[in-house]
Amino acid sequence: MTEEIIIAGFGGQGVLSMGKILAYSGIMQDLEVSWMPSYGPEMRGGTANVTVILSNERISSPILSQFDTAIILNQQSMDKFEETVKPGGILIYDSNGITHHPTRKDIQIFRIDANDEAGKLGLKKVFNMIVLGGFLKIKPIVNLDNIHKGLEKSLPARYHHLIAENEKAITRGMEIIYQVDPA
Repeated sequence: MTEEIIIAGFGGQGVLSMGKILAYSGIMQDLEVSWMPSYGPEMRGGTANVTVILSNERISSPILSQFDTAIILNQQSMDKFEETVKPGGILIYDSNGITHHPTRKDIQIFRIDANDEAGKLGLKKVFNMIVLGGFLKIKPIVNLDNIHKGLEKSLPARYHHLIAENEKAITRGMEIIYQVDPA
């Protein structure tokens, strides 16, 4: 099993954190892991993406041009990464700010309205965990116990009191993701 993932959006959306939690969770599950972030110089609002590879075999290179799964959180990332999903792969996107929805017919497309859900919950900071939950519903490549360990490892100790909140957001993401037919 090898899963090659790109997570892309704006800085401040928790893109890199989501990738880091997946990476730590993979390590806890004894998988080979690669985590390669890429971001602009802006603190918030600039582009950010992270490539995560989880495999039960050695990873030869962290540099990829095609992905099994793309998790897209803004239009700029949709424009850049929709075509990089391998045929038969998966594209997951949050609809907030997306004006041109994905149209490929050779991949599975899933929508998760995580931004809206985070707003309803009054917890904007768990947006990325809602998205992560949606991904894990579609591709349960790491188990939830290891996600908990990944949260503990990636969050500073002063934020450990928020782990339960993050886990609830993951569960909610699993409930609200749905497959869409391309236009």
